[in-house]
Amino acid sequence: MDLLDLPTFGYTVLLALTLLFFYSKLKKSSSASGGKAAPPVAAGAWPLIGHLPLLGGPLAPHETLGNLADKYGPAYMIRIGVHPALVVNSRDVAKEIFTTNDMVVSSRSKFAAAEHLGYNYAMFGFSPYGQYWREMRKITMLEVLSNHRIDQLKKVFVSEIQGSLKQLYKTWGEKKDDSGKVLVEMEKHFADLTLNVILRTVAGKRYNVAAQEDRQVVSRYRKALRDFFHLSGIFVLGDAVPFLRRMDLGGYEKWMKKTARELDEIADGWLDDHRKGGRWDENKKEKDFMDVMNSVLKGASLAGYDADTINKATSLNMILAGSDTTTVTLIWGLSLMLNKPRTLKKAQEELDAHVGRDRLVNESDIGKLVYIQAIVKETLRMYPPAPLSAPRELSESCTIGGYEIPQGTRLIVNLHRIQRDPNVWPEPSEFMPERFLTTHKDVDVRGSILSLCLSVVVGEVAPEHRLHSTCCT
Repeated sequence: MDLLDLPTFGYTVLLALTLLFFYSKLKKSSSASGGKAAPPVAAGAWPLIGHLPLLGGPLAPHETLGNLADKYGPAYMIRIGVHPALVVNSRDVAKEIFTTNDMVVSSRSKFAAAEHLGYNYAMFGFSPYGQYWREMRKITMLEVLSNHRIDQLKKVFVSEIQGSLKQLYKTWGEKKDDSGKVLVEMEKHFADLTLNVILRTVAGKRYNVAAQEDRQVVSRYRKALRDFFHLSGIFVLGDAVPFLRRMDLGGYEKWMKKTARELDEIADGWLDDHRKGGRWDENKKEKDFMDVMNSVLKGASLAGYDADTINKATSLNMILAGSDTTTVTLIWGLSLMLNKPRTLKKAQEELDAHVGRDRLVNESDIGKLVYIQAIVKETLRMYPPAPLSAPRELSESCTIGGYEIPQGTRLIVNLHRIQRDPNVWPEPSEFMPERFLTTHKDVDVRGSILSLCLSVVVGEVAPEHRLHSTCCT
């Protein structure tokens, strides 16, 4: 054969193998469906890489997927590399999934980030559904969400709120200008507040960001946490096309391993601080989450993970799940209110009526602050912390939206699209907390901690309140 024909021959072989692969997948899918209706498949898929070029366009992925719903309906299929994925853009279909088929979709897809950053899937938020996932969920529900733990969290939060306000007042006193005003970087302020709350609850740690030594420690934590969030949400080509993973295109897996070592070193330090003379102090009156995990595990291993690994993985899971998401929601809530003076005024009037101006908001006040609760719900509706759900994977074939979906299909729920569906939410792009007092008053968003924090913020940024000069940059 002429050497000049070798590239052409190679491309022909590659194309043949690709077609054979997708033919076998199609045949398997058809066999699994038993002749039942299959969901529509979005056009434009490329060989091997699927719809990745479409998702890498100028629009954000959740917007692209939402636009496709206008053409293909509330549920349709795409391919992420070699993996088929069902995209859900409808509240009714999503409700069906998480009620009728909740156990089938409980398993997470496997990703490089979950392997490297999640202690090889010991971080149960990344774990595939199975015995380990069930045990960790049970421990978390019984220990983290028990009445005692919730009460402890409330105490910590109120304590941190008070300290945060004192720091704001001190900043105002030291840096106010001739007009009595001072600019405050509220994003950093909220980040410090939420990080201290979650660190005290999980690891028994608190840091004074005004102190140089503590500031350096917090800066290190923040860098590691930021890298974690960035890397856990970044697209790794090897996840979509497995045979490319060894090449580590972009160097993301190397970065993940480095970040994982940094986080593990931090968590190891917390474990060492809990041990006195090599032994755990079992006589502490106020136990943090790491103390509780140690008491529950008692040094035993589970599913091949030792007790320390489980403790570190689960503790970091709690911190990562509770810090950045809360900060983002608070910033959005404050920004939306500042752009809607009428909404801010109504919230302040509600505070004046039920709390007054002589004390801080207590957790027991939240039930009376229905308008502020509506603000929290509307903020979460418009700007969910993640516009797309974390990908799940069907553990067995099932029917979703009238379609037969085969085992192994990945599931992506477009939260942004669902929560801005004009058929459900009139004027979906408008910030209208009042909707949760009328047409959507029965919608439940369990955000009492967010409500408490936002209540304090509303009261304190108002010109007629004590920190009347605080502004948001």
